[in-house]
Amino acid sequence: MLVRNLPSRIALLTCLLAATALTQTADPVQTAVRSVIEHQQDAWNHHDLEGFMAGYWNSPELSFNSGTTQTSGWQPTLDRYRKSYQSGGHEMGKLEFSDLNIQPLAKDAAFVRGAWKLTMSDGKTPHGLFTLIFKKFPDGWKIVHDHTSGE
Repeated sequence: MLVRNLPSRIALLTCLLAATALTQTADPVQTAVRSVIEHQQDAWNHHDLEGFMAGYWNSPELSFNSGTTQTSGWQPTLDRYRKSYQSGGHEMGKLEFSDLNIQPLAKDAAFVRGAWKLTMSDGKTPHGLFTLIFKKFPDGWKIVHDHTSGE
């Protein structure tokens, strides 16, 4: 009986091995960009705003759009985050990114869509969507443009 089902068992094993190989050979651009995003989430949740900002291009040309506000530059973006999440009466909450869709555009560029959610100590959960453009620099992958919306 075991020998009679051998061809179908071999076919099943071949399919399983192929599926495993596909999941283990993730696109290197996607893997690198996902790593930056995961590091940002971890830094935020440790109240490390500078660590969070390490995922952004440290340049006056960085663009950050949120709601109706446009911010240009790394330092002004950091200052905006500090004012919104670390100044008196504000908290950072717990950040969670989800629904990541990372699309490599080239070996040194990627487009990312996803969702964010903050869980605050009072139970409120501001949330929204974002689109990011990443570029690979000698010191790694960095966000060069961020467009975030939220409620």
